[in-house]
Amino acid sequence: MKVLVADLFEASGLEGLKALGCEVVYEPKLEGEALGARLESARPEILVVRSTKVTAKEIDRATALALIVRAGAGVNTIDLAAASARAVAVSNCPGKNSIAVAELAWGLLLALDRRIPEQTADLRAGVWKKAEYGKAKGLAGRTLGVVGAGAIGREVIHRAKAFGMEVLAWSRSLDAYEAARLGVTRAATLDELASGSDAVSVHLALTKETKGLLGAEFFGAMKPGALFVNTSRGEVVREKDLAQAIAEKGIRAGLDVFELEPPGGTGAFDDPIVKNAGVVGTHHCGASTEQAQNAIAVETLRIVEAFLATGEVPNAVNLSDRTPATHLLSVRHRDRVGVLAHIFAELKAAGINVEQTENVVFAGAEAACARIQVNGAPDEEVLRRIEAGCPDVFSVTLTAL
Repeated sequence: MKVLVADLFEASGLEGLKALGCEVVYEPKLEGEALGARLESARPEILVVRSTKVTAKEIDRATALALIVRAGAGVNTIDLAAASARAVAVSNCPGKNSIAVAELAWGLLLALDRRIPEQTADLRAGVWKKAEYGKAKGLAGRTLGVVGAGAIGREVIHRAKAFGMEVLAWSRSLDAYEAARLGVTRAATLDELASGSDAVSVHLALTKETKGLLGAEFFGAMKPGALFVNTSRGEVVREKDLAQAIAEKGIRAGLDVFELEPPGGTGAFDDPIVKNAGVVGTHHCGASTEQAQNAIAVETLRIVEAFLATGEVPNAVNLSDRTPATHLLSVRHRDRVGVLAHIFAELKAAGINVEQTENVVFAGAEAACARIQVNGAPDEEVLRRIEAGCPDVFSVTLTAL
């Protein structure tokens, strides 16, 4: 099976793909038109990407493509609707970079509180300001607000306890029981979290619901002089509102992600938010540690290996939770050539569509049971033809879903 790796990827991962028997095409700088053309000419069955965008244009040209693996956590760079329309499975590697991102979030928190970048700049300029920089508030005993309690948010919470901080957490999925288990106080609303926190760290996936979620109302509720860190996605924050809070309330922000990021690993950067003196920034590198990338490579290999062996896709994000099926047709039969073709032919003649099917073979490979989800109920005559029309069919049952 041919695999196109269109982003930088660990050497161990490339060797692992080859060890699985894959033909690996490694071209880590493909994007846009070049990516679409390569998908069309190389005809890979599997595409592996990190930050490269995969749009409907590229997917439409990838006629052999069956699987896209996002070698990272989020999948917002992949057009899931277009992939689903072409029956291309999309998978990712959730949780594998959680520690790396959490570590950077804490690095930004400490840099903001102790003003480490400013101190370094002054030292390099030959300026000594011990009196000025000796005014940090410190983190112990203060309250950290964690927005988003997924894998990364939980790693941040875990480390907050080591710093002696109280944690106020908000997530749509966080209930009182889970908050108690994590040892945090659950905030009922984002405003409650903002007003009750001395520092805030954001760990949200980018969705339609979270885009622009943190704006004027949220920053208006934050305490004057509070710290704000975002290592999730730039688009979840309204940067103009953050800039206003920096100017008017003395909010200090540590940002690894921005609204205006260059599309590749290098390029010109002109997001005005970083020109604020109250901002400390990094280059969207929260997940980029050797440990994280090795873990992601291992998970990518696991996904590809499972797909090659069984056709199943671990961590698939675009499979339907529920098909349009209304009934389950169960057919016990001898494991012989033509039985399934017979069943499907009768369903086709009746105008009934197969939505999902599974054929379970029993020990000895003498018999099997076909479990077929269909979008309508076959009448008694269709069921009779399925059972009586093939000598290898034992029985037929129909169950409403």
